[in-house]
Amino acid sequence: MVKGFIAANGMEKKRTSDESEPGSILLSQVDRFGFIKLEQNSSEGLTKSRPTNEHEREETRIKKWRKMVGVGGSDWKQYVRRKPHVVKRRIRKGIPDCLRGLVWQLISGSRDLLLMNPGVYEQLVIYETSAAELDIIRDISRTFPSHVFFQQRHGPGQRSLYNVLKAYSVYDRDVGYVQGMGFLAGLLLLYMSEEDAFWLLVALLKGAVHAPMEGLYLGVKVVFKVGLALLKFCHDDLIKLPFEKLIHALRNFPEDAMNPDTLLPLAFSIKVSKTLEELRQDYEKRNGGPLGQAGSTNRQLRAINHKEFSIMTEISNCVQKDDLSS
Repeated sequence: MVKGFIAANGMEKKRTSDESEPGSILLSQVDRFGFIKLEQNSSEGLTKSRPTNEHEREETRIKKWRKMVGVGGSDWKQYVRRKPHVVKRRIRKGIPDCLRGLVWQLISGSRDLLLMNPGVYEQLVIYETSAAELDIIRDISRTFPSHVFFQQRHGPGQRSLYNVLKAYSVYDRDVGYVQGMGFLAGLLLLYMSEEDAFWLLVALLKGAVHAPMEGLYLGVKVVFKVGLALLKFCHDDLIKLPFEKLIHALRNFPEDAMNPDTLLPLAFSIKVSKTLEELRQDYEKRNGGPLGQAGSTNRQLRAINHKEFSIMTEISNCVQKDDLSS
């Protein structure tokens, strides 16, 4: 994956005198997803060795997924109808990186949108104009600036991102372009072509198989579980650290702890206790959220505090009046 990005941007060069040109990046300086490694993110004391059989397990997973998906997705719909629970379980374990682009299109229904609208994307990019073009151009360089595919100014990555965002702003004029949309489109471009990324963006924002932005607020629960998974993964190393190093470690988890193929299955396997769930609902209730009934105690406490504050205010006013009269 990373090699493809570097080669596409003309960044994979031999050791020559011009290797140090601005913008040239060595393959060893990027992680498996194409992001430039930051040395300061290495965390002292938090190191995990990868299991020796991890590669074999990954190959087995890929074979299962290829059989489930079929050539170009030909077997997908039939398999989903026959074994929906198997599909759900495997998705939660993690879609193999080499198949994510295709599977995302199949899950979202964007592949069907593409087939039903031949030539539409090209029309939007070449012949249409967008009122948001200047805004898109301004934000392009801010999107994944540490990724090799988008680093080159006016390079293939930035051009593809501009085309997708411009096309969507014309296709859905009610929404147009909003800041932050580039990160979603940029992620899709790392796994698929421009046209595929555009129709997947349409499926996500306007809906195809699923309702528009379905499951958006489930992200809060997922982030919470991922946080618990990180703590569980690094538990043995964290408890050995002195306090002054613990804060730094929590801000700089090691690269192997951030491996999604390991982290997400662990996150989904964590069972949140009933008490913890009640505390979460109570917190959301106190902050204006509509979830749960666990906030009744806090509402009573706030009412008591408000009443006490009112009484103290009246006493203070009376004291001030007495002082003035005397």
